[in-house]
Amino acid sequence: MEEAQFCFECLQRQIRTDFSSEKLLFNYALAASPLPFSSEAVVQVSNSDSPHFILKYFPIHQDACFTNYINEHCPNPTPVDIKPVEPQILINNDENTSLPGLWCNTSNCYFSKRFSCLRTITSLAPLSQIGPASFPAFDELASSFVSGITEDHVLQSLNLLIQGKATRRDIINFLNIIGVPSFTETSFPGCIRHPNIVPILSMMKSPAHINIILPKPPYTLENILHYSPDALKSSWHIKFLMYQILSPLRYMHGLGIAHGNVSPSTVLLTDSFWCWLNIGDTLTLQSNSKLSRKLVCCTEGCHSNEIYADLKLSHPTDWHTVFIRWWSGDLTNFDYLLYLNAIAGRRWGDHTFHTVMPWVIDFSVKPDDKKETGWRDLSKSKWRLAKGDEQLDFTYLTSEIPHHVSDECLSELAVCSYKARRLPLSVLRTAVRSVYEPNEYPSTMHRLYQWTPDECIPEFYYDPKIFHSQHSGMSDLAVPSWASSPEEFVKLHRDALESYRVSCQIHQWIDIIFGYQMSGEAAVAAKNVMLPPSEPTNARSAGRRQLFSLPHPARWGVIKKSSQHNPDLVTGEKHVLHETSNLQALEKAAMFIEHASHLSPLYDPGLEELSSQEEVTSENFEYGRDENLPLALDIHFLLQNIEADDYSTSGYQDFLLWRQKLSCSTNPSAKIANDVFSIGCILAELHLRRPLFNPTSLALYLHSGVLPNLMQELPPQVSILVEVCIQKDWKRRPSMKSILESPYFPATVRSSYLFLAPLHLLSKDGSRIHYVSSYAKSGALKLMGTFAAEMCAPYCLPLLLTRLTDAEAESAYIILKEFLRCLSLQAVKTLILPVIQKILQTTGYSHMKVSLLQDSFVRELWSKVGKQIYLENIHSMVLSNLYVSPHKSSSGAASVLLIGSSDELGIPLTVHQTIVPLIQCFGKGLCSDGIDVIVRIGGLLGETFIVKQILPLLKNVVRSCIDVSNLSRPEPMQSWSALALMDCLMTLDGIVELLSNDVIVKELIEDGGCLYIQLLMTSYLGMPSLQVAATSLVAISQQIGPELTTLYVMPKLKELFEKLAFSEETRSGPRLKVSKNKVENEQMGNRMDLVLLLYPPFASLLGIETLRQCCTTWLILEQYLLWNHNWKWEKTEESSRGGVDNLNSRRTSYSMNPTSEYNPAKVFLHGLGWSVPQSQVDKDVKNSKRHHHVRSLSTSRDHVPWNWFPTPATSWDGPDFLGRVGASSNEIPWKISASVIHSVRAHHGALRSFAVCQDECTFYTAGVGPGFKGSVQKWDLSRIVSSSAYDGHEEVVNDICVIASYERTASCDGTIHMWNSQSGKRISVIAENSSQYGTSLMSASKIHSDQANMLDLSSLGSGILSSAYDGSMYTCMHHLETLNRLVAGTGNGSLRFIDIEEGQKLHLWRSDSFESSFPSLISSICSCGSTKMQTNGAATSPSWIAAGLSSGQCRLLDMRSGDLITSWQAHDGYVTKLAAPEDHLLVSSALDKTLRVWDLRKNLASPLILFRGHNDGVSGFSVWGQDVISISRSKIGLSSLSQQDGQHRLTPQYLYMADRESRNMSVLSNITILPFSRLFLVGTEDGYLKVCC
Repeated sequence: MEEAQFCFECLQRQIRTDFSSEKLLFNYALAASPLPFSSEAVVQVSNSDSPHFILKYFPIHQDACFTNYINEHCPNPTPVDIKPVEPQILINNDENTSLPGLWCNTSNCYFSKRFSCLRTITSLAPLSQIGPASFPAFDELASSFVSGITEDHVLQSLNLLIQGKATRRDIINFLNIIGVPSFTETSFPGCIRHPNIVPILSMMKSPAHINIILPKPPYTLENILHYSPDALKSSWHIKFLMYQILSPLRYMHGLGIAHGNVSPSTVLLTDSFWCWLNIGDTLTLQSNSKLSRKLVCCTEGCHSNEIYADLKLSHPTDWHTVFIRWWSGDLTNFDYLLYLNAIAGRRWGDHTFHTVMPWVIDFSVKPDDKKETGWRDLSKSKWRLAKGDEQLDFTYLTSEIPHHVSDECLSELAVCSYKARRLPLSVLRTAVRSVYEPNEYPSTMHRLYQWTPDECIPEFYYDPKIFHSQHSGMSDLAVPSWASSPEEFVKLHRDALESYRVSCQIHQWIDIIFGYQMSGEAAVAAKNVMLPPSEPTNARSAGRRQLFSLPHPARWGVIKKSSQHNPDLVTGEKHVLHETSNLQALEKAAMFIEHASHLSPLYDPGLEELSSQEEVTSENFEYGRDENLPLALDIHFLLQNIEADDYSTSGYQDFLLWRQKLSCSTNPSAKIANDVFSIGCILAELHLRRPLFNPTSLALYLHSGVLPNLMQELPPQVSILVEVCIQKDWKRRPSMKSILESPYFPATVRSSYLFLAPLHLLSKDGSRIHYVSSYAKSGALKLMGTFAAEMCAPYCLPLLLTRLTDAEAESAYIILKEFLRCLSLQAVKTLILPVIQKILQTTGYSHMKVSLLQDSFVRELWSKVGKQIYLENIHSMVLSNLYVSPHKSSSGAASVLLIGSSDELGIPLTVHQTIVPLIQCFGKGLCSDGIDVIVRIGGLLGETFIVKQILPLLKNVVRSCIDVSNLSRPEPMQSWSALALMDCLMTLDGIVELLSNDVIVKELIEDGGCLYIQLLMTSYLGMPSLQVAATSLVAISQQIGPELTTLYVMPKLKELFEKLAFSEETRSGPRLKVSKNKVENEQMGNRMDLVLLLYPPFASLLGIETLRQCCTTWLILEQYLLWNHNWKWEKTEESSRGGVDNLNSRRTSYSMNPTSEYNPAKVFLHGLGWSVPQSQVDKDVKNSKRHHHVRSLSTSRDHVPWNWFPTPATSWDGPDFLGRVGASSNEIPWKISASVIHSVRAHHGALRSFAVCQDECTFYTAGVGPGFKGSVQKWDLSRIVSSSAYDGHEEVVNDICVIASYERTASCDGTIHMWNSQSGKRISVIAENSSQYGTSLMSASKIHSDQANMLDLSSLGSGILSSAYDGSMYTCMHHLETLNRLVAGTGNGSLRFIDIEEGQKLHLWRSDSFESSFPSLISSICSCGSTKMQTNGAATSPSWIAAGLSSGQCRLLDMRSGDLITSWQAHDGYVTKLAAPEDHLLVSSALDKTLRVWDLRKNLASPLILFRGHNDGVSGFSVWGQDVISISRSKIGLSSLSQQDGQHRLTPQYLYMADRESRNMSVLSNITILPFSRLFLVGTEDGYLKVCC
């Protein structure tokens, strides 16, 4: 059936007419040709959240089967309700099912004779709603698609099957479709859509056309191959994609119908990279139909037919033919450039990637071939002409990623500005500027050219209407004065494009926009280096595609015709030279054509069918039960079809055996065999990343059987499969079933497909979540294995981020736990943790979030990833649920989690990662549950912890707030400070309940003056803060009792009473009387209201006589209370006591339950319009009793763990009132004081190496032991006590490494000992064979077959240091976490890789050269990205390994191949340490007294940053974030990676003891940072371990 081609305007008009609504928005048309003609458009309902749909037009042909099918369901295009396709009734005869009237009576039917067209079309498009075209019908199907009800019944049936309940017949049909239990050669037409066939949602009929509607996928396979081939991350992903393409083709072939157009452009891909095979053309094709070669609009009288009448392009065609026609002068520049745009993927009407043309004149003068002025230089991009070379050079040299061009050659802004007169204002407001201002758009062509740095659009070369404005207020675009009208301008402009001058230069512009000057050195020379995409593995549907890698030939035909008119070139030597140049141009063009042959891909051999298709009538076709199907389907049957082979691969022999079995198979038709040929071409292209066939190579193959040379580049196994698929004899090509069962597809592909196929039905998210959780809980993920589960995770985990009901959240929680158990550590880090982070960051109520905040889940997460990774990625998200208006459910769950985990995390981590960040949030929206966390952790860890860790921090907050109030600061900061103070006082209220009276007096009253009195004496403190301080002072006095209050509080309170007594308010006499309850319920009016808050309660507590004795101004104060508040002791004693008792009861309630509704500031906070969030649940009273129990026992816990740990208050000055709200714990500055907290003798000799476990509570030291043997000690940081970890070393241990994933530790003394981290039991000892380093070459025959990458080493002598470090000795180690490999450096400059699990040596890579007879030893190793996650969740592995050598050199090796990337002299001495803080940064230290930072993306002749200042060699360093601590002899140096490029001088300093009176004089040998504990450890040459802060 011939497509109905419209110009874009007519297509938009036709859609508006057919659907009679402005609510159906026309976005853009999809043109399959270089010209703006199309039969399909991207549309959507006028709703910002509405998805995009493809609306495709076909003309009505009365004799066509497809038309008859539509007419049967919708005979007349009248506005009636749309009808779904009704399934045919099956007649049961015993066990079989027969169907009458299976075949089609139409003589030219394209479909198979096996079934009727009615049944075939219904089977391919079972979801299609058929009816007349109308907007209500379109809106209804769009709503159904968004809601997911279209195929939800199928997934619900599958859920019932998994749960062991009765299910429907359609689930059996669905399982058969996807190959459960196995694929069959024939298919029976049903009403279940194959999940890999594009869902055709509707077929709507208008008077002259049939409209097919399907969802618009974001990508096609053609997009991926052109713009983001790295999105297919591995060979497994290619196999999985091919499996998805083959499965629907197997189904179609089983129905007896061929697809007919299998190519990358018909393979549609969803956001999740799920494949949909486009069958829109297949449904409408007829056997005798041919695509029209004439590109015209089918609307009669359309002006576009006149505009394009002179164009010579036809459709379809190939680049080879188009180029030759253009090169020879038969095709215009305009035609050729349109075709280049088409194959580059640029789209008419798509403003983000519009068809591009060059500016050829500057519009200053009329274009004249005989004059030099007015012509644009086509050898430079418009961007370069506009910006200038100087600016582009500056951009290239100063950018982090060197580039000249930061934007597209034709941006959306430029296109919409060019077409502003014709575009709707809504588009202009979106793309150009939100406020429409017509005068800001260039008014003339000359100004437009000068304004834009972008290239031109084709409309300026053919369409005069683009100059005419349809907006009031915006004038027409003025043409230059040398043109009388837009029509004349377009003609002159087009003539300029086709002129001799432009024809001689246009190939240079093609090189810049489409050619070889887009990359490499040519792009640098042309100043055309583009900014690369930030994530190469992210899929893209558009982008700049480089078509050519050789310089584009000039347009020889035009040049030749011009030269023929030259009378000088007619005879003699000049004629010979001219003919020679013709031959050279022809040879150059031929070479160029061959090199660009990939631009004309072919996927169909075009063979005609040589035999009739198999015919099946109702008499000889029977459909019965699959023999492999059990009588009753259940979950056990589904699980039996899931298998795993995580480590098995099919060998070459398996493919040969598979090919032999195909010798007896035949194909039923040439058309089906052509689909197989196309599959072979696509498979080859996915591996080659370029097409297998072009017109020349295909013709050669079909004629003589010569395969393309590209076949030699395919992997051997893939080559066999491709060769079988593209056999010349179409009858011998394999069926789709045979290919699906080939050894090319491992069991993980099939298992993943069976698991994921139901997930991609058009169903509700809730049904999908229940399906995945039920199937995973039944053991599906465990059965398919770790690798297959990792491949399925990206399809399943995004479901957890949708809005969920409580029931769905429970299922989602099961999904997360099942994947957590089945995935590897690296997969959990890259896939699971980002999902957890996003869930914890959601606002409002979330049942899923509350589930993740449960202690059981967090502990399971700890056991999988370790506490360090948890602290890096999750802990700050837990804290975020306690500030900025959190929901009460999540804040309550977060508080319980933080309290319960504090004891196991240990005091340093609890203080720095929980307590300090929460205090940092004071005044920034911290809820009462956040305060409760601090209080209850204090109660849990005891009075000593409170006094040493919490109280100093809270005191700092109070002092900071006092300082802020005394300064002239902006009002917002003053308010912030006041809120922080009130949060702090509320925390102190809870803490006080946990302390003994003596401690309260010592810490809060005597120490530095009473904090509460200091606050009340502060002149500029706000009234709310004063009121909170006053009520808190009363409460603390009541707790310590009248005697201690009289002795310690009243002397300090006396001064406050005196100050209030002699204030202006008391001297002013009586004022308007206020209710006694005013201060309790509202904000205080002035400072004198403090008298009412303080005097009566203290009178009740101490007695009036005692109070008067302590307060000399009692008469003035009582007189003030009488005048202003009608207070007298005789009359108000009981009421006052009642008020005090009431206050006591409320404070007791709070102290017993810190998360109760009471808080001291609530009274006046409500008065100011502030809200105070309350906790989620009421805690049991027994919790408060636990606090008192802890308090009573605190005196007996003097020797608790961590008693040496210092308070962070010494290096923390209180909250930063200018900082960001809710800053994560890692963003809180760490002020290094260079103090030694604790020092202990760890080894008899030098301490050589540290290895810290993830929890930072356990670490290992290695060094010199008794008798100069090796010693490894295991330390408990809480008590700083050690035990012997491993005693198997005879030599000094120089390096140690903890491998947490295997609970193993590796230590190196020249050989590598692998031992159990818990028991210290030796697992294996790994040593090099010293014979390899002898005087003779190692025989190749001695290399094990599994060590094919091992290098042959020549004689290296005995080493440069001593016999202990000859070539057979290991010098250092590095753990490659993502690969679970250990890499060790050797004394001869080589790298040995070791399998940790097996404890065996792998390959050996040599990084040293053979130039020196004394090779350098490897002194340090690091790799990039070894502990980092990519933002897109993809598993990452190190791409390079850096090795530092004793000679001062650094060598960079490719992780995948072992090839030497680069080598440079990094230092003038022994390299002591390397580290990779970022993937492109390398930090190195050496004995030449310097610390250097290298940017591996730039020239390594000089470092990015050079730190000098050490007076001795730098023996090591440690990096945390941007901070670097280096050691040199007995001093440390502090430096930052954030400093500007160049040389910097650091100031070394000694390590002082905590008293700051004595300093460390020992030579420092090693250093490591404990970032989460805010500590660092140093080792010394005399064997001491020093804990520093």
